[in-house]
Amino acid sequence: MDTFEVAPPEEGPSLALHGGAGGRVEELTLAARAPYAQGLLTAYRAGWQVLASGGSALDAVCASVEVLENDPLFNAGQGAALTATGHAELDASVMTGAGRAGAVAASKHARNPVRVARTVMERTDHVLIVGPDVAFLERYGLEVVERDYFITEPRKQQLDHIMDGRAIAARHGTVGAVARDAGGRVAAATSTGGMAGQAEGRVGDTPIVGAGVYARDNVVAISCTGHGEAFIRGVIAYDVAARIRYADANLAEAVRGTFEHELAQRGSTGGLVAVGGDGRIVVAHNSPAMFSARGTGPEPALTT
Repeated sequence: MDTFEVAPPEEGPSLALHGGAGGRVEELTLAARAPYAQGLLTAYRAGWQVLASGGSALDAVCASVEVLENDPLFNAGQGAALTATGHAELDASVMTGAGRAGAVAASKHARNPVRVARTVMERTDHVLIVGPDVAFLERYGLEVVERDYFITEPRKQQLDHIMDGRAIAARHGTVGAVARDAGGRVAAATSTGGMAGQAEGRVGDTPIVGAGVYARDNVVAISCTGHGEAFIRGVIAYDVAARIRYADANLAEAVRGTFEHELAQRGSTGGLVAVGGDGRIVVAHNSPAMFSARGTGPEPALTT
């Protein structure tokens, strides 16, 4: 397992984000990693600008994730992985350290699923909405796009290779962010197009509170990426939080324990970004690679 740790800041906020765990970027027939690094940097700066101006952790993680949803290189929003029938079905979630949460699954029409998740949290009595129609989105002023908006040529080629048996279905690929703001509040957001070649209607861990996302003030905020079914079965995000809260583990110890007992024993891979209640950051994955950016200032450390 590869782990990167950033010490807690003496004062001020922390921010970490991921662009998916899995194989190397060549699976999309794009040789250069520089565009991915630039995408992560742009997303980090969007979130950091919020934090630096005194904004909330929730605003920061949503800003970062929205940038990644709009970048076709990542598996969220435009450029998302396609289902077996060639469509995009998108999932997203948000959670605050105060215990509020919202999520959307199998979203087909919203340009930015993370905005739908936040709307569910802030403007409805629900936590999870599945397949919201255009009328629902328009009622809340959310931007609607045609389904073809999400489809890119590299993803079509990827699906063709999977359906022809020339490639194994990519099991990973999600974006997410965690933050602690200047007021000590934490939040997390996660967004994905799911698994390339998945069945219509399949839902992974991303919109499941406690599996793909979790946040609790003074404890931790977590965003996960990986084999969604394993993350659901192991309740990965909550398991990390529980180790900290009930077993007095530090953040790095909690992440290692969860990976060893809940992922490795299932033969599954993935990763996560986490920020502790003190602002400490841990980025970890047991997959061959994971895109990430993390820091306690305007310029992050990047891994691609």
